[in-house]
Amino acid sequence: MASKAANAKKRVIISHVNLSPELLEAFKATYPYGYGEALIRIDKPAGDFFYAVPFETEEISYLVKVDVKIDTKPEEDLDKDYYADDEDEISGADQIADGADDDDE
Repeated sequence: MASKAANAKKRVIISHVNLSPELLEAFKATYPYGYGEALIRIDKPAGDFFYAVPFETEEISYLVKVDVKIDTKPEEDLDKDYYADDEDEISGADQIADGADDDDE
């Protein structure tokens, strides 16, 4: 009987930008519609973290490090971007509605 260690895949952490062209194609084939649902956060002992996507080949189990932009804007500031001061309507809605009417004519 083969030992468990002999059957275990090699585990590698690699940056998305360092994938070979062949691995990049296989990665894209594994996640044809994006990898947002597979994204995991990896916490490092020093308190840092990174985001990665699991990716398997026959020989190696990869964690592919990817860059993630995190929105750090407070929720109150997000509302300010869309709503005019003291109004319940989204700012610019009149211009959008007016433009849509012009296209229909």
